[in-house]
Amino acid sequence: MRLLTGILLILFCLLQYRLWFGQYSVTDYLQRLDEIATQRASNQELQKRNRMLMADVTDLQQGYEAIEERARNELGLIGEDEVFFRIVQSAGPVDAQQDASKGKP
Repeated sequence: MRLLTGILLILFCLLQYRLWFGQYSVTDYLQRLDEIATQRASNQELQKRNRMLMADVTDLQQGYEAIEERARNELGLIGEDEVFFRIVQSAGPVDAQQDASKGKP
């Protein structure tokens, strides 16, 4: 009887060791859960980015307004019969004094 109890106790300890420290253990399971959560967050960000890109593609396919907007903003182009005005802010009193002290007009 004592021998059977000893064997069962050893077997139980071996199974517990494998459960907590061996391959496919509880710690491995918890690490996989963390990896899954990280991957899901990454997937959500990529899905959001894909939706934005698809909206841009749809805008570009459906009309010329989006194409014109990109040409104006990214390339600095202007349309036919349009006049381009650039507004430059003048230097304030502090900037003018600094420029004068450096020898700039």
